[in-house]
Amino acid sequence: MARGVGVSQGFSLKDQLFNVDSMGDLAAEFSAGVPGFDGESFHQEVVAGLQGRELMERMEWIADCIEKRLAPDFPEMADQLEAAMPPALDPTLTDDDFGRFIHAVPGILATRHGVEQHRERALDLLEAATKRFSMEFYIRPFLNRWPEETFARLHAWAEDDNYHVRRLVSEGTRPKLPWAKKIEIDPMSPLPLLAKLHADPTRYVTRSVSNHLNDISKISTNTVVSQLADWKEHGKQASKELDWMTRHSLRTAVKAGHAGALSALGFHADAPVTLDSLSVGGDSIQIGEALQVETTLSTDGTSPVPVMVDYVLSFHRPNGRGGEKVFKLKQGKIPAGKSLTLAKKHPLKANASTFQLHSGPHKLAIQVNGRVLGDVAFDLTDPA
Repeated sequence: MARGVGVSQGFSLKDQLFNVDSMGDLAAEFSAGVPGFDGESFHQEVVAGLQGRELMERMEWIADCIEKRLAPDFPEMADQLEAAMPPALDPTLTDDDFGRFIHAVPGILATRHGVEQHRERALDLLEAATKRFSMEFYIRPFLNRWPEETFARLHAWAEDDNYHVRRLVSEGTRPKLPWAKKIEIDPMSPLPLLAKLHADPTRYVTRSVSNHLNDISKISTNTVVSQLADWKEHGKQASKELDWMTRHSLRTAVKAGHAGALSALGFHADAPVTLDSLSVGGDSIQIGEALQVETTLSTDGTSPVPVMVDYVLSFHRPNGRGGEKVFKLKQGKIPAGKSLTLAKKHPLKANASTFQLHSGPHKLAIQVNGRVLGDVAFDLTDPA
């Protein structure tokens, strides 16, 4: 959600987003839009309460301070929130116009007060607010409480003139949206919405569709591969953009070596490729040293062979369960009837932040277009 938000040197993200100046901007907007709103008292109170609160807590705190200064009746409150909104983000742009976190307040208050008794008014508020700051977090409680009615609204929004509204349709229904509340809908149910949006002319929307498909690929990669193939056949999106979307949608599946995903990108598991040699620099490697991965691949085909070459490290664990991790080596082509030699240095850090290395038997396998062609074993030893 924080795409495009920079953090100045020496400042945390929460301080960069929520501070004396940004709260002053918000106070000015509400003072100008809501008769009788005491911007000065709001500013004093909200700034005093920022310290000691994390980013998401600050957003809720800001909403607390604004809510007490608005009408208690939600429809009237929604009118006030809309009156205080800044101008909509530039609709002529196509990407990287994310808005400001301070404008999340309408979404927070819509979920607090609109879900049960004022669904349609609250959805109207989210539609207006998402043109200033994405309401992807705040549509999700409505999907959980009113799935059919909310989907009806989303189908209309998918054809909206404003690309921020269209993006909300995809982003708000992602099954694995970072930071967000879980939604209980069938993760495949948004596919008809994505089918409407995949031909969108704005990268901001197509990136969201691709990220959404990448989420779905972790549940059913075959569904995503099939969907992308269908879109390619119908030709509604420009071929260059759909190629980008396909790569972005399948990035997790490609890393996992899924044959269908790789084939969709032109890397076929049955490609005529032979593993001629593979080495890692020795039979015994110390923790803290590096593997010297070197491999030679060849083809006897009559045309160049596209290859996605990975290596898969199998780790030893004291509990006997082991583990694997896939690393990229090369994407390219093997010339017709020739060979391709690849080399890479892979450090075996003793203090790796993602996982701990343990001495014992390990293995490195070469994977080409999702198919393992061979492996080599080595012992990982403790530092001398």
